Amino acid sequence: MRRLLAAVALALVLPAVAHAATPRLTDARAWYVVNASNGDVLVAHNARASVPIASITKLMTVIVALRRLRPDDVVTVTAQAAAVGESRIPLRAGQRITVHDLLEGALIQSANDAADALAAAAAGGDIPRFVGWMNVRARELGLRDTHFVRPDGLDAPGHVSSARDVATLARIAMRLPVVREIVAKRSDTIEDGTVTVHTWNDLLGVFPGLIGVKTGHTDDAGWCEVAAARRPGYTIYAVVLGSPTRSQRNADLARLLSWGVSEYKAVQLIRARTYAWAAAPYGRQPVPLVARKPLRQVVRVGKPLLERIVAPAAVQLPLRLGQPVGRVEIWRGRKLLGSRLLLAGRAVAKPGAAARLGWYAGRTMHHLAGIF
Repeated sequence: MRRLLAAVALALVLPAVAHAATPRLTDARAWYVVNASNGDVLVAHNARASVPIASITKLMTVIVALRRLRPDDVVTVTAQAAAVGESRIPLRAGQRITVHDLLEGALIQSANDAADALAAAAAGGDIPRFVGWMNVRARELGLRDTHFVRPDGLDAPGHVSSARDVATLARIAMRLPVVREIVAKRSDTIEDGTVTVHTWNDLLGVFPGLIGVKTGHTDDAGWCEVAAARRPGYTIYAVVLGSPTRSQRNADLARLLSWGVSEYKAVQLIRARTYAWAAAPYGRQPVPLVARKPLRQVVRVGKPLLERIVAPAAVQLPLRLGQPVGRVEIWRGRKLLGSRLLLAGRAVAKPGAAARLGWYAGRTMHHLAGIF
């Protein structure tokens, strides 16, 4: 069957001048912004540089620990975990505590003792063994710029990751319901309500749609964070590593997230309407080819789209009402964003033998008349 191919540029997307210029930070070591819904990398600077990431490490600690522990398990805090310094719950050696409480301590308050207690509980007290599992998991997840030395993220030679890997790590961690639930909290009580943990994520409850995920700070790493902001139909992840101050990190991250979410708009790519007409044989009227099911999708502003109609120039009879005849496709570059079937807008019966003979005879007489 002969096909009619038509392609027209869509006037659906905002022009490039309608949104803000790509932000550039001045003081951070690295930054990275990605649309988690489709993998679009919106901006990247030193995104593959291996640098310290401080307590963002705890995302991997939690991922690995939850492969061997359940949130409702009760574990015993080791002396080594209880003795770790800097940010703490604090925990006591020999203390009995639920894994869920340790998860909240590690992810909300970024408590180092909670992270080490999780690692020790999962690995039978063998923290180096647990760190080995972290590195195996990093390789499995394609984190090629990452190497772990500690489960808590405190400074250690060779303990590094990258902005790109951090974004991937956060997206994977957020697939776990318990992680999504915890990192969205500004505070909570643990240990039967006797201890309150508070987040270091200053954008929670401040930046619209922020759903997490993890901060970090050490002398070597500077101020770091990976954050995610949700909008209808898409989620933007932004990473800032090595900012000189907490306030600068917050401002830069908010700027990246604001720009990232503004880069997308939900538009009606395909409407319920007639997209083409196909000729019908035996003198019948052309048949409308109709998309019955609309397609609404989030697309990046300022990026041209192509509408391609793939349909026959002429249909064969008989033709049923609603019979699939072709399709309309929406493309961004070489990527197909979506398509909808084109259906026959009316039924057309195949004429009987006498009617077909009469039509052929009439057409022959018309051609002969033209000759003479």
